[in-house]
Amino acid sequence: MSRRCALLAWALLALLGLGAAQDCGPIVSRREWRALASKCNRRLRQPVRYVVVSHTAGSVCDTPASCLRQAQNVQHYHMRTLGWCDVGYNFLIGEDGLVYEGRGWNTIGAHSGPTWNPIAIGISFMGNYMDRAPPARALRAAQNLLACGVARGYLTPNYEVKGHRDVQQTLSPGDQLYDIIQRWPHYRSVPQPHTPAPPQHLPAL
Repeated sequence: MSRRCALLAWALLALLGLGAAQDCGPIVSRREWRALASKCNRRLRQPVRYVVVSHTAGSVCDTPASCLRQAQNVQHYHMRTLGWCDVGYNFLIGEDGLVYEGRGWNTIGAHSGPTWNPIAIGISFMGNYMDRAPPARALRAAQNLLACGVARGYLTPNYEVKGHRDVQQTLSPGDQLYDIIQRWPHYRSVPQPHTPAPPQHLPAL
């Protein structure tokens, strides 16, 4: 099957909501989106307990062709401009309802800083979700991917979802997407350090 036919077939599956979760749903491999060769070699310890959800804050893509180009754009920026060993995310999600393989399940990403990168899978929705939400097929693709991760032993059954802004100072994954993932059953906020309340009155001198 040609690359174009494969992308169209995957897009149809995504549109119809087909593909069992344990089969990970439609995933576009690095070869299919013509990724540059990875130079990364640090491995994740599995099963992974945490998932960090972000957005790229860049252009939206809603067709296999445009999402393929956008995945390439993100990787080129990360590798050629920032000098990283690969695209930073383990997976990218397009508004076409497809998952695009980044570093995958086995390789440590560069998505959430030195504390969280080694212990989390980073998935990023391609687009900016401050003022609009991703379509249902994109959200379904992400949730199917996570269910697949559990079924295949990549994620712990009690894995926890965090928003990017929960673990770093950022607006990512955008207000609208953040509101959605807070309602996902595996979402857990990060406890904030306790700050003592200021006194109501100044002590007498």
